[in-house]
Amino acid sequence: MITRHFQSKINHRVVEHNGVLYFGGLVADDTTQDMKGQTAQICAKIDDLLAQVGSSKEKLLTAMLYITDFAQKDGMNDAWLAWLPGEILPTRATIGVAELGKNILIEVVVSAAK
Repeated sequence: MITRHFQSKINHRVVEHNGVLYFGGLVADDTTQDMKGQTAQICAKIDDLLAQVGSSKEKLLTAMLYITDFAQKDGMNDAWLAWLPGEILPTRATIGVAELGKNILIEVVVSAAK
């Protein structure tokens, strides 16, 4: 069975299938912040969405982080590691992209177990 959560105009924020939660891309609300600040905002959004669908960051399986500026990757990693202790880190890929939208420095896509 497929369950869709949080419909927007163009997608559902989370789609659930066979006990796995697939998240659409998340960006920061306050894009005046640097990549570290934007990453911290996204992590908080992930926590909130996970709780709403009956999961938690301890159940993250994989993450794809799309970033526009590798010079700010250390700040992104700082925020990421402040949010996730080493023993629960999911698999992860960081992918450089040319553009994500006005002042958007990072977009994060995750999947988690229910």
